[in-house]
Amino acid sequence: MSADTGRAVPSARGPRWSRRVGWFLAHVVWRTTVVGAERVPRTGPVLLAANHLGVVDGPLVHGVSPRGSHILVKQEMFRGPIGVVLRAAGQIPVDRTNGRPALATALAVLRRGDVVGIFPEGNRGRGDGSGARAGVAWLAVASGAPVVPVAVLGTRRTGESVHRLPGLRRRLLVEFGEPVHPVPEGVTGRAAVTHVHAALQTVLAEHVHAVSARTGVPLPQDDVPPRPGGDGGQAPL
Repeated sequence: MSADTGRAVPSARGPRWSRRVGWFLAHVVWRTTVVGAERVPRTGPVLLAANHLGVVDGPLVHGVSPRGSHILVKQEMFRGPIGVVLRAAGQIPVDRTNGRPALATALAVLRRGDVVGIFPEGNRGRGDGSGARAGVAWLAVASGAPVVPVAVLGTRRTGESVHRLPGLRRRLLVEFGEPVHPVPEGVTGRAAVTHVHAALQTVLAEHVHAVSARTGVPLPQDDVPPRPGGDGGQAPL
């Protein structure tokens, strides 16, 4: 996969102001407990890999991250006034039918030394981390960036729609795990991606379940079938 996306790499300026919007949502609109922010490396490229429950997960992770992030967001959101804001905020549009250009743009951001956020499960739903796709593994192998697993809890409860906003002042939780360097020495190419994909599936799922068990904040217990064309979450990379 080439890193030549044919599109401009998003500016690092966008996350500097848009994080404040996310912080406001996290701490004023909702009551978000943030754990482990100090575990995110302060310099160099970083991948934030989070589970995906509901519609506010992206803005939430963006707002509580200790560094500005460029999060992969479905291309359909980049329309009208919201699209203008997302582009100005430095977020990365993902075409659900072809995620390669988005991954190449994300790789360029990582090679610049910045932070990329990705929801490897692809769709909003139970958010247990077990269905992570291979896009984050490819980025980890291609960039050499450490991956920080992120558990997001409370943004969707059992029985709630994946499109529903959490109630005003609901208690939410975001916990950053220890960064991992999953790329094995001496393994390259497709074999490395396969190895890292399996490792990251385990790391994210174990992190999410451990945080849920320790804090008592449950994951939704219902399966949410995606709508035709996707449910509005991240593209299946």
